[in-house]
Formats: sequence, structure tokens, C-alpha cells
Amino acid sequence: MKNRDRTPARLRLDSALDGLSAVFRGMTAHPDEDNCECHWGSAEDLALLKTPDTELDPDLLRRTWQATDWTYKASVLRRILPQFATALTRGLIAPLFGMEEVGRTFHRAKWQQWPTEQAVAVEEFRRAWWAHVLTDPDPAVPPYEVLALNAEASATLSPWLHTWETQTHRTADQHLAEAVTHWECKLLGDYLPWDTWHDEDGMRAGLTAWLLLHAPARLEAHGASEELLHRIRLLGLTCPDRWEDPHWPGYRY
Repeated sequence: MKNRDRTPARLRLDSALDGLSAVFRGMTAHPDEDNCECHWGSAEDLALLKTPDTELDPDLLRRTWQATDWTYKASVLRRILPQFATALTRGLIAPLFGMEEVGRTFHRAKWQQWPTEQAVAVEEFRRAWWAHVLTDPDPAVPPYEVLALNAEASATLSPWLHTWETQTHRTADQHLAEAVTHWECKLLGDYLPWDTWHDEDGMRAGLTAWLLLHAPARLEAHGASEELLHRIRLLGLTCPDRWEDPHWPGYRY
């Protein structure tokens, strides 16, 4: 294993994954759970969800977490969670549109209302994964995607942005530059960069304010281009003022 894989953040993530496996060992889907054989899967597939600690093939795992019509959503997520979390951290989960879809899977299952030991294990996993992707120069999932997942799962941005704020090393700043590049067009159009089920205007305003406060100095210190820095500053202007700036993508020539 490479030395960078033995960082404190990596060790914390490994411990969190082990914690999920311990807490959710023996979990199964509810005995009365059902789903459509035509659209979801076979009776044999459903039986596997009611069998504890059995590895699911990748396609069955995908169909299970993406399905929105489970009657006992919490039980289904608890059944797949150890395998699902490990697959997430390895970049093996590919949503159709973005990682916010995964976050909504957690939200639908109301994980924060689970028994304390279970909710704490889920929270620690998400926090440990977030800390790891911010310190990994080449994470399997980009931090801006993990941020969207966590925001949707918890209905808040503040704790995740605060963690990024405290990570002041070069790797976290490089990820910040990548995120700004990924987000800027949506933010300049006054849209949140991912689809949300929560307070879109509040999240967009909070993300914009955080970027204006923290991103310019951090990115300038690490050699970001003046063009990128200027685009960040444009976020602080109203839409009509942006239209008059020749560096804004929507400038009217």
C-alpha cells in the first residue's frame, strides 16, 4: 500500500467502514418488503435482500439503492449499507446525474431517526469520507460530488464547508479550484450546482458567500489564474452587473 494511503484520514475512513460493517451486520430488508419483478428484479433478488450479510452483485446493488418505491426504505438501506459505502468510496457507484441522488437515498431512509448507534455510524462514515477526499490528491469521487451527496443527505451545507475551511493544505485548495471550475456557470446563473430537495436558494446563497469569503485568497496563494479569481469575484455582483462585465460568459457583445 502506498504511504499516502496510510494517512490519518485514510485510517479514519477505514475505521468508519469497519464501524458500518459491525453496526449493520445481520441486517435484512423487512420480511414484508416487495417490489415489481418487471421493473426492479426477480423473487430471487428480493430474497437476497432478506438474507443477511450476503454480497450483492453490482447490478443488484445499483437497482436496490436507486429504487425509490420501497415500502420499508430504512430497512433496505441498512441491509446494503456496508457494501454500498465501500463501493461509494471506491468510485464504483455511478448515478445517472450526480451524487446528490445518493444523498437522497439516505434522506428518504430518514437515517437521522435511526437508533443512535446506527445514526452515529452513518454520520462518522460521511464525515470520514469527506475528510479523506479533501486530503487525497486523486480521490475516486471528486469532492464537489461528495459535498452534494452530504448536503442532500443532511439537508445542510454548513458543516461540510466548515471542514473544507479548516483544511488549508495544497490538496484541499486544488480541489477547491476544481470545484469552482465545475460550479461557476451554474452559480453565475444564480443556480445551485446540483439538484436539491431542500432550500435551494439558501444553499446557493450560503455556498456563494463561502466562496467569496474563502476561495480568492486560498486560490491566489496557490497560483490560480486571474481569470478564475475574477469569475469568483463576479459571484458577488447582481445579475445585471454581471451582464456588463466582458469576462462573464453571458456578456452581451
